[in-house]
Amino acid sequence: MEELAFHQPVLLRETVEHLAVRPGGVYVDATVGEGGHASSVLQASAPQGVVLGVDRDPRSLSRAQQRLEEFGERFIGIQGNYADAVQMVQSRGFNKVNGFLLDLGFSSRQVDAEGYGFSFQRDEPLDMRYDPVGQAVTAADMVNTYSEEELVRLLFEYGEESRARAVARAIVRERPINTTGELSALVAQVIHPGKGRRVNPATRVFQALRIAVNDELTNVESGLAAAIELLNEGGRLAVISYHSLEDRLVKNTLVLEATGCICPLELPVCVCEHQPTLRIVNRRIIRPAAEEVSANPRSRSARMRVAERI
Repeated sequence: MEELAFHQPVLLRETVEHLAVRPGGVYVDATVGEGGHASSVLQASAPQGVVLGVDRDPRSLSRAQQRLEEFGERFIGIQGNYADAVQMVQSRGFNKVNGFLLDLGFSSRQVDAEGYGFSFQRDEPLDMRYDPVGQAVTAADMVNTYSEEELVRLLFEYGEESRARAVARAIVRERPINTTGELSALVAQVIHPGKGRRVNPATRVFQALRIAVNDELTNVESGLAAAIELLNEGGRLAVISYHSLEDRLVKNTLVLEATGCICPLELPVCVCEHQPTLRIVNRRIIRPAAEEVSANPRSRSARMRVAERI
């Protein structure tokens, strides 16, 4: 299969550079997707470097294994939730690693392919699970069983949707809603596209449901904790996020873990005994260059933060 048939990874050069990939290192790509970042890390860590690639989506992992077949045993594919990365990595004989990557976006293929239910561009079952076998609750389950108040909270907290109340009320009134087309059409009746508006009115609603179905923010918290536990001293953590909820969570966690005392300012002496575990590498967010955005418009919202284990 040709390379162009695979998903195009975001911030590829910057990822390899800021992970400080070296020959013989051990790296975790906790969201390996179709293996784009992992391929470059394996090349840069040759001849003996290892990448443990984790993905919740068995369809994406299968494509990664196909793409990375040439690297043989240097690539270890693991199907599962990166929140469990410590157990996954250590059970395979690696107590510590040299780098840990989290790319929190979902791939263009997951948006475009049938069966996921992520896109409002086609009418299909309202699913949104990365792992249809391991996950029970679908977006349709939430839409059709949550109370109005639960829907309001979900849409506002995870989608930052200003019209969450109106959308939730319409959902409760019109349900059952079982397909992406039905939900998208309903949202369009409530949130009318503004003049010249480029973003589909359903974007924030679909984002909120996807985050809730996959428990994404909780997983980010657990994944960051796993990275800190697994990294060697001097090991690098790189996180690529795509919306403000993720980025805020990542930023706050890295700042906290790079801070010593976290006692309230009014206390005269430190009693928390908190010790920093990380050093922030890039004070400014790393964003895609104009050339990358031109070639891959979906990379526009990407932002990378990097920290080093101390």
